[in-house]
Amino acid sequence: MTQTATVNYHVHKPERQAFELDAGGITGNLISPELAPTQVPLHDVRKSRRILNFENASVAFATRPSKVKAFTADQHWAPTYDAEIAELLRDQISATDVIVFDHTVRIDDPDAVRKPARNVHSDYSRDGAAQRLVDILGEDKAAVWADGHYAFVNIWRPIEDVINSAPLGFILPNSVADEDWVLLDLIYPDRVGQIMGLAANADHQWVYMSQMTPDDVALFNIYDNQGRPSIAHSALDMIEDPTVSTVRKSIETRTLVRY
Repeated sequence: MTQTATVNYHVHKPERQAFELDAGGITGNLISPELAPTQVPLHDVRKSRRILNFENASVAFATRPSKVKAFTADQHWAPTYDAEIAELLRDQISATDVIVFDHTVRIDDPDAVRKPARNVHSDYSRDGAAQRLVDILGEDKAAVWADGHYAFVNIWRPIEDVINSAPLGFILPNSVADEDWVLLDLIYPDRVGQIMGLAANADHQWVYMSQMTPDDVALFNIYDNQGRPSIAHSALDMIEDPTVSTVRKSIETRTLVRY
């Protein structure tokens, strides 16, 4: 039987839509938020002989145990984990330079500070990526990196338990049409960023890995200045085993890499 899940697609509208966020980017409110809950079929890469290739699919899965077992708010673990992430990206995608600039722990609980992102999106538009490059490196160094090959790549890992609900799903880029993308503003108190939402298209091919453990990671391309496609992704509203009641916890790490 085909596995299915519900996702929340964005909807094209005449006016620009936006997320309004607080200073830390933690809580927010959608302005003109039209989302379309849609049931989609899923391809489970764990149960298939098909191996996703980052080069061609902009997403890959790997088994990579971490020495870090508790991702506490004090982030004393960050130097160890950052080094592991840098090694992972050098090994998996041949990155020569890796800058880890953000960790987000998400918990699927109504009272959690950060919950799973349940809208189909990718983290940066082209202009948003260019601005983020400057934010991280400064104008002079950003200009040097922009002359070469750089990218923003995210790494996602379960925390504590096997993922039983709200796993992370991805749409293979070759099934996405250019017109499916929806430009969205991110409005902070001191700046405006941009991300890309995605509108529904029956041609979309959704993939995920079932029952990911804390030893498993997904790495996926957010923006590449030499044209590797950005991959749309979202938490999937589904439950693998209704007899299991563990809460989905995960950590998503954002990186800037140079090839």
